[in-house]
Formats: sequence, structure tokens, C-alpha cells
Amino acid sequence: MKAKKAKFYFGGIHPHDRKALSACAATETLPLPEILAISTQQSLGKPAEPVVAAGQCVKEGEIIARANGPVSSDVFASASGTVTEIKEETGANGSKETFIFIKTDGNGEKAFFPPLSSPSAEEIKERIKNCGIVGLGGAGFPTAVKVAPRTPVDTLIINGAECEPYLTCDYRLMLEKTDETVRGARYIAKALGVDNIIIGIEANNPDCIAAFEKNDIQPVILKRKYPMGGEKQLIYVTTGRKVGIGKLPADVGAVVQNVATCFAVCEAVELGKPLYERIITVSGKAIKSPKNLWVKVGTQIKDIINFCGGENFTPKKVVQGGPMTGVALGSYDHYTHKTTSGILLMTADEAAAEEPTPCLNCGKCADVCPMRLMPMNTAFYASAGDMDAAAKYGNTAACIECGACEYICPAKRPLIQAIRKTKAYLRDKNKRGDK
Repeated sequence: MKAKKAKFYFGGIHPHDRKALSACAATETLPLPEILAISTQQSLGKPAEPVVAAGQCVKEGEIIARANGPVSSDVFASASGTVTEIKEETGANGSKETFIFIKTDGNGEKAFFPPLSSPSAEEIKERIKNCGIVGLGGAGFPTAVKVAPRTPVDTLIINGAECEPYLTCDYRLMLEKTDETVRGARYIAKALGVDNIIIGIEANNPDCIAAFEKNDIQPVILKRKYPMGGEKQLIYVTTGRKVGIGKLPADVGAVVQNVATCFAVCEAVELGKPLYERIITVSGKAIKSPKNLWVKVGTQIKDIINFCGGENFTPKKVVQGGPMTGVALGSYDHYTHKTTSGILLMTADEAAAEEPTPCLNCGKCADVCPMRLMPMNTAFYASAGDMDAAAKYGNTAACIECGACEYICPAKRPLIQAIRKTKAYLRDKNKRGDK
């Protein structure tokens, strides 16, 4: 189906994409690590509850932690081996997580579900839930919840934007696994009961656009701008529908899924394979050999760095995820999750680390905010300790934390830090039931 051009949306930035470092690196498979440490916190919502014990032998794809509530996801062994311990450790984002440690045996014995042939919508939904599939674009929202919207929908939008700088894992997946991604999208569409499938791809990936034009999915050529892959932005530029503040995509008849999620759904339906591995981009000028790698969930960052030749230079900053929305790491001792899309080793000229100066009142942060918010208000009141005012005058609850405001700020103010601090305050306030 011939590609169409996308609509224009307000705000956004044009950072150096640095994708050339890894775009031509065809995916490789990381050798099996000796030890895997798999967190029970693999999605938004509650952590899963461990269902294995130390000393227990497990197969690849066997459930090791069961979802705890509707917004949670099952967790699976990424390889066969023996559970050595289950303990709490500090995760990459600084919060405590329960990790299940597995000493791998290399046997490769698997415990998959039976493949489905011509599955019904309900069978697809059940398979997605049973395989622990979550949104692989970064948020990690359980896919089983998204394919069962409370309001009728008529359009499935596949997110192939990959607008984060450096990351090329989705790009390689779209090129190398086009057919599987398309089949996965069709399974999701069947689960939703819709016929209209759209895929948004940025204009600087013409080879991906050409690959999807050969199918019955409608490609939409997106302008190269960040955060083009934001859910609300993507819905507007591909369909013209506006998702209001506090509303969900389903409220305007749309559901958005990442290309990697579509691929995972295809494997779940056709192979019975749970989600326990994914493609990760390893990039940045401080890594010797940038790569795109198939990595098992629970792999230590150190093993990934070593496979890529180690450090080329001493990195100024190490980021898990993309440079705009990822988390800075203090060491290589952390472990990958289902939502880990990249490991970036950035030099001093890539990772700006200037000390912040007082706000210039230039308004640039508001100019680029795709949600039309006032980030400077959140930062001003948060720094003064008035979190209620920060939330009110910055409309912080509607922020998608894309980081465009902080990127453009000439004073290098820690705007995202203030926004996340304010959001944490609001969550605590809601839990307490305060007015």
C-alpha cells in the first residue's frame, strides 16, 4: 500500500540522531550468559510474584513469577538452568526490585505454549496475556490490557517512529523481520476487531517504508522530529484525531503498539514463545563496536559491553534506554528488562554535563513542549517546595516526560527531574487520599 504523508504537530525538537553508529549493524545474538538476574518488575503496575524457589530447575520460557493484578505481567526464565537465589536489589532507576537469579546450563530445554493455528480474537488475547507481552517502546504497559479497550476502536497504529537518538533496534527489526511484524500486527488487529492498520515510520528510513508498502498495512511517512513516537503525537499525525488531556487513545478509537511488540505477538501466537528476549541497541562513541543484539531479559550490562569490545574511551555517561528518556547508570552491574531498548556509552561531547544556571525566562521549554505545557512553572514551584502549585501551574500530570524541554533549555535546568519529583508527590498524595 502506497505510503502517505503525516500531518504536522506542535512543538518538538530536532536533536542529532547519531543513528549512523549502529544502523548498518545487522542483529547478532549475544552468547548465553552464565548468570541471569530477572526482575519481577517487568511492566507498569505491580511486580509479579515469584513462583519458583532456590534450587529449582527451570526451562527456557517457563513461568518464574506470576502477574499480581490486572496491570502486571508474567515473568519467564530467559534460559534453562537452576534458580540460585531470589533477593531484593536496587534497580537501575534507584528503586528496590526482587530479582530471580538463574545459573544457566546451556541445554536450551524449552517450555513454550502450543502454537495457535487460525486463532480467534479471544485466543489471541489469552495468548498475549499468557506470554507476558508488554509494550516494548519503553512504557511497558501490559499488552493484554491494551487489546481489551473499554471503548470501541476502529484503528490500530503501529509505532515504527523510533525517534529517540542512537536507537536502531526497531529499525533493524522492521528491515529483518518485516513479515513477522506484519503478521503480529494482524493478530493484534484481529484481537481488537479492527481492519484499519497504520504504521508510522520516519522519513529518514525509506528502506523500511518501502518494505511495508509491499503489504496491506498503510505506511505513513513521519517528519523526522522528536518526540514523533509519542502516543498522542503519533495518533494525531497519522489520523488527525486529538487525544485530550486525561483521555486515552481508545477514547478516539485508536490503539497504538510498538513494532517490537507486534513481533513478540507473532512469536507468541505462531511459536507459543513467551517474551523473554528482545533486540537492544548498544551504541555511543565510547563503545568499541556499536551493535544491535538479541539479548535475554536479565542479562548483566557488563556482559553486553564486553561482547561489544568494551570501552573505546572512558564514557562521560552510561544510559540504559535512549538519551532523552533513559536512565543514567552508575555501573555495569545492572540487568536488562523487557523494556530495555538500548545501552549507550557516551563521551563528553555527546553527553552535555554543564552546571545549571538560573532560569532565563526565555520560554523555549514551552515552545517545544508537544503537550503545550509550561515546564518552567513546574520547575519554579518544585524548587520552592510548593508541589501543589508545581502540579497546577505546570499541568504536570499531563507531561509525557519526553525531555524536549530540558534538551532545549539554554540554562540547562533539570526540568525532567522537577517534573518526576512532582509526579511522585502526586502519586503519594493520591495514595493517601489527600485533597
